[in-house]
Amino acid sequence: MHKRTIMMIDDDADDRQLFCDALQEVAPGTHALVFESGVEALSRLQDNSVSVPDYIFLDINMPMMNGKECLTALKKIAHLKLTQIIMLSTSALREDFNESIELGAQFFMTKPNSFTDLCENIRSVLENKFKHMLRN
Repeated sequence: MHKRTIMMIDDDADDRQLFCDALQEVAPGTHALVFESGVEALSRLQDNSVSVPDYIFLDINMPMMNGKECLTALKKIAHLKLTQIIMLSTSALREDFNESIELGAQFFMTKPNSFTDLCENIRSVLENKFKHMLRN
């Protein structure tokens, strides 16, 4: 069976650690690639020094290159065309959601307030249930 690879790009160290903890809870054995900036992640993806991820969870609010700029760059990398990109934000603004989807993200997820909710959100994405969450 294919071992899933999930990339997480977020400038907040606590959010990265919480995400990795939740990922291990939900999908033990998943290969996690974690980066603190879109610039770093893009560089590693473009030089093929990391595996092509099945999913990329991408924070919107980051210095140097924000998540929307990173998303636009990710969509130009041919070998990522099957990678599902999920935008993460503390924002719940409809315009952030709409713009993220227009730029090519498969889903926009507001960062949850609890570890349990984060686990449930990750599980929904990995089980492909997030497509149904868009309608809510």
